Amino acid sequence: MANENDKRRKPEDLHALEEARLRQQAIGMKLRHLFDEVVNEPVPDAFLDILRRADETRGSDA
Repeated sequence: MANENDKRRKPEDLHALEEARLRQQAIGMKLRHLFDEVVNEPVPDAFLDILRRADETRGSDA
């Protein structure tokens, strides 16, 4: 996946760039895993009640 800029860089620069890419990929994977867990958590009943009351209030204002 090397582009023209990569071909002109020194080997040590390419190594550092590849390490940075791998680090970013690892961070991205960990963040996706973390947020997947949060998204899949159930919504607490108390919060759902607040949302229902807000919808009812907004519906009666219209």
